[in-house]
Amino acid sequence: MPKVSVFDMAGKSVGEMELSEGVFGIEPNKHVMHLAVVNYLANQRQGTQSALTRAEVSGGGKKPWRQKGTGRARQGSTRAPQWRHGGIVFAPKPRDYRLNMNKKVRRLAMKSAFSSKVQDNELVVVDSIALEEIKTKTVVDMLSKLEAGKKALIVMPEKDEKVIKSARNIPGVKTALVNTLNVYDILNCDKLIVAKGAVTQLEEVYA
Repeated sequence: MPKVSVFDMAGKSVGEMELSEGVFGIEPNKHVMHLAVVNYLANQRQGTQSALTRAEVSGGGKKPWRQKGTGRARQGSTRAPQWRHGGIVFAPKPRDYRLNMNKKVRRLAMKSAFSSKVQDNELVVVDSIALEEIKTKTVVDMLSKLEAGKKALIVMPEKDEKVIKSARNIPGVKTALVNTLNVYDILNCDKLIVAKGAVTQLEEVYA
C-alpha cells in the first residue's frame, strides 16, 4: 500500500498515512484519463455560436446582372459567400457538444488520476484545513510552506466558506469537494492538496 506523509498547515510533518491500493496505487491508464479530459472539456462548451447562411442573410433576391453578355462572371445573388455582406459557408449553428462516459470508465479515470499524482509525488495530505477567519494571506502561507506550485487544487471533506473565499482570489488555486472533483482539475494542478478527512471519503467512494 502506498504511504504518504501527513502535514499540518504550517508544513510540518505530523505522521504518515497508508493509502488504499485500489484508489491511489493502480497503474494509471493514460488513454482513459485522456478520454475523461476530452469529455470534461467538451461538456464545458455552451454550443450557442450561430451565423447566417446565404439563405438567411437579408437581401439578395434580385439577380445582380444578366446571365450572359456582360463579360463578367455569372452571379445569381449578392448574398452568395464570395460577396461582401454575403452568407457564411457551412455556418455554425447551436448544437450540443456533450459526450457520455461509461460509469466504470469514469471511475477508472479518477483512480488513474489519483495514482498518477501519488507516483509523481504531487499529492499532499494535510491533517486539517481550517481557518479562523476569511484571510487570503493564511492560504498563501499554507501553500508556500507545502511547496505548492503555481497551480494547486485544495480538496476538502465538507464545504467551508472561509477556506473557499480565502482561496478564490489566488491565481491558479481552486477548491473542490469530494463530490465535485474531476479528472481535468486533478491533472491540471501542480499539487493536489487533500485534507485527511477527504482522503477517507475518496477511499469510501472509489475503493
